[in-house]
Amino acid sequence: MRNRLKVLRAERDWSQADLADRLDVSRQSVNAIETGKYDPSLPLAFKIAEIFGLPIEAIFFKDEAAQAAE
Repeated sequence: MRNRLKVLRAERDWSQADLADRLDVSRQSVNAIETGKYDPSLPLAFKIAEIFGLPIEAIFFKDEAAQAAE
C-alpha cells in the first residue's frame, strides 16, 4: 500500500516525531508507514485521517503494481 503521509506531514512542517506524538506511536512507526514497510492498523489509519482532516482513501491507496496484478 502506498500513502501520502510524508507529503501531508511536510506540508504542515511537522517532523516524524511531531506526528508520532500526535498519533501516540513511535517515530520509527511513522517512518515505517511513510516508507511502506508497515501498513497501519485500521484504528491508526482512522486516527491519521482525522489528524489531517481527510478521508482514509485520500491518504492511503493501493500500489499501482498490485492493482495491475489483480
